[in-house]
Amino acid sequence: MGEDDSFVYDEASGEWISAARAAGSADDAANGPVEVRDAVGNLLANGDQVTLIKDLAVKGAGQTLKRGTLIKSIRLTGDAQEIDCKYDGIKGLVLRAEFVRKR
Repeated sequence: MGEDDSFVYDEASGEWISAARAAGSADDAANGPVEVRDAVGNLLANGDQVTLIKDLAVKGAGQTLKRGTLIKSIRLTGDAQEIDCKYDGIKGLVLRAEFVRKR
């Protein structure tokens, strides 16, 4: 039984995959985190403050966040266009990076 015949359990997908494929996905993760950029191209990081550049209706919350609203302490999600935010009265707020500008 050679190395090509061995399999490992991938917890992310819940499947058994070949060891060679698992080594390849580990290399992909080592390439670094996804770069998240705001509407004008500034690089965003965890803990940054952002300002909304347009009015956004928040589904499920029944309110609209107005242009110029300050969002404090964002968190990156691993997606190049989504950021996780906290705002008073809205739980689990996720904004698209194209609608914010770094403060």
